[in-house]
Amino acid sequence: MERKPWPALWALVIGFFMILVDSTIVSIANPAILTDLNTDFTAVLWVTSAYLLAYAVPLLITGRLGDRFGPKRVYLVGLVIFTLASLWCGFAGDITMLIVARAVQGLGAALMTPQTMAVITRIFPPNQRGAAMGLWGAVAGIATLVGPILGGVLVDTLGWEWIFFVNVPVGIVAFAMAVWLVPNLETHPHRFDWLGVVLSGVGMFLVVFGIQEGESYDWGTIVGPISVWGLIITGVVVLAGFLVWQRFNRAEPLLPLGLFRDRNFALSNVAISLVGLAITSMPLPLAFYFQIARGLDPTQAALMLAPMAVASGIMAPIIGKLTDRVDPKWVALAGFSTVAVALGWMALWLSPDAELWTLLFPVALLGLGLSGIWAPLASSATRNLPPQQAGAGSGVYNMTRQVGSVLGSAAITALLNARLAAELPGFTGGFGGEAGASGSGGLPPQLAEGFATAMSQSLWLPVIGFGLGAIVVLFFAKPKVTVAWGGQRPDDSGSADAAGGAPAEASASRSE
Repeated sequence: MERKPWPALWALVIGFFMILVDSTIVSIANPAILTDLNTDFTAVLWVTSAYLLAYAVPLLITGRLGDRFGPKRVYLVGLVIFTLASLWCGFAGDITMLIVARAVQGLGAALMTPQTMAVITRIFPPNQRGAAMGLWGAVAGIATLVGPILGGVLVDTLGWEWIFFVNVPVGIVAFAMAVWLVPNLETHPHRFDWLGVVLSGVGMFLVVFGIQEGESYDWGTIVGPISVWGLIITGVVVLAGFLVWQRFNRAEPLLPLGLFRDRNFALSNVAISLVGLAITSMPLPLAFYFQIARGLDPTQAALMLAPMAVASGIMAPIIGKLTDRVDPKWVALAGFSTVAVALGWMALWLSPDAELWTLLFPVALLGLGLSGIWAPLASSATRNLPPQQAGAGSGVYNMTRQVGSVLGSAAITALLNARLAAELPGFTGGFGGEAGASGSGGLPPQLAEGFATAMSQSLWLPVIGFGLGAIVVLFFAKPKVTVAWGGQRPDDSGSADAAGGAPAEASASRSE
């Protein structure tokens, strides 16, 4: 089968787009779900928590499955699970069924996500991966716009069920295109590390559950002698045992620790975890400010962030191509710094009487900066990965991003509650997780000032996250020269690939 990388990538990003839209669309529907299913606030938060847990925990394993059984096969299986689970979510008649269906949906997303990066790594030559990752980043930017707006429209017109039903036709189209356009890549008959699977799965579950649900238990006792911190510490110990086992496993470790000998892979994982933390903690203060302090409805609040998504969607492909021509470190540094400045500008500007149109300028600057982060980080992380480790590497990369997201969700919840308590003593709004207001009409003046101040103070958490990311990327090593960055020497044409350490013709594995 002739390999055509760009049509294959377009087929894959349809499913990736669906996952991202689904993540942003659900937060808009939480109030409607709470009312329609006659449930409580904590149970509604589990609709998001179950998805997050089922998404984050298996990523190490699902990345490796792509190496073992082929990324196309694993992607298609995940797509079927995700699409059928979306249908199940829409037909859920009670909150318990919806939570279970969302967990299955998260498993499908976990199977799909690492395969997208793995396929990019294996079918694109190193000098084109920046452009490919740029398209990947553009999809993320567009999804941030489409998700909230589409969610607001669907909830207001057809009902919350349709935020899940809309995935079904998209999933069918994505499946047909993937079958047609994505090549079957060579598999690698490794032995499967079952002990590594158990240790990583149990450790990740305990840590993620403890962080995600700590606020629900006031970071204290869960039941009997079991406490939140006990779960987190136990999870960390189990993960440490997993790393020790990977170090001494002489057969086929689930996580090849040799990947981290590459400085850029190791630092890219640190940086993407900070991105996950910051980008998860960023929307909540803004959504609360727009919807509660200023009384906008969900669709209007989403439109306030439209310049961010538009700027990111337009600039990401351009930034991706630039990443192939200049040192990605400087592109990423500019991106992180721009985002930190834009968020700092917004944090200083949020007030009950600020002209809303003036906030559109830092929002657009925010999108410009974000477009300079995704492609350089992903390209730097995957640039030196050999084909047989593409799945493992992309699984690690996506897992660290998700773990950062969990940390960001827990941290911003605690910070919001702390700042509200400080600025509005006696306030009992009960904020947590991903809850949002749905057009409250705005707060009375005596509360609006303190509320807006609490939101602006909370916005400094993602500012710090992106600022730390800028420091991390300063330590990236300069990639070796490739064709796009000044050319490969004529005598190197048949030698090891400058970025991958393997002959150029071997950088893309042969079709089955």
